[in-house]
Amino acid sequence: MSSAYLLVSHGSKDSRPNLATEELARLLFEKLTAGEDPEKHLVGVGTLEFNSQPLSGQIKDFAQRAVVCDCKSIQVIPLFLLPGVHLMSDLPMEVKLAQDSLGNDRPIKIKPYLGSHAMMGKLLALGMAQISAEAFILLAHGSRRANSHHPVETIANQLGAFSAYWSVPPSLEARVIDLVSAGYQHVGILPYFLFSGGITDEIAIMVERLTLKFPEIKLELASPLGVTSQLVDIIWDLATQEE
Repeated sequence: MSSAYLLVSHGSKDSRPNLATEELARLLFEKLTAGEDPEKHLVGVGTLEFNSQPLSGQIKDFAQRAVVCDCKSIQVIPLFLLPGVHLMSDLPMEVKLAQDSLGNDRPIKIKPYLGSHAMMGKLLALGMAQISAEAFILLAHGSRRANSHHPVETIANQLGAFSAYWSVPPSLEARVIDLVSAGYQHVGILPYFLFSGGITDEIAIMVERLTLKFPEIKLELASPLGVTSQLVDIIWDLATQEE
């Protein structure tokens, strides 16, 4: 018997993150089934929001598919970068609702979230290496949940970057003002987001606006993490550890 893996993300009205998550699931399935019977493995995707049914319902549907491949358990892999409210409260609640409905014949386990993996900093460093800037800003979404920014601050320290957040202070503009005041002339911005979508589009517009507002500084925006073999390797490691 094998495990069934469900990649869970926030969800989006924008099709790009959803398509990218589907591609991640496909690549993870290929990695899991290399040299093995593909019918003994199952990989799916689910979202907390922007879905026709709640995540608990999506998990129950996935569990029915898992019966066919005789999977012993369901492993939920949270594709979240911060331990915010969605990850720490909403996701466990939905999993519990699904488990209560399904019973304990096929236990559902929540694996460590993506942003907790030790290799995430090195993944960001790959994008950092493409920009020859004097200073870098690591821009994450942010959360109002207490202590949720610790992983971002840790990675920023590893990279020697300044941290900023899209939804809470310190903002990108505040960080840029600080760096202009400090005399920096070329700053790279690393968006700590998995895929391109509505927010990354807004970030690009913000960077253009800041470039016009502060012509004395060059701002260079890197791409979000995207679907890469390195990201698939990290997800595979999270999925298969302690099985």
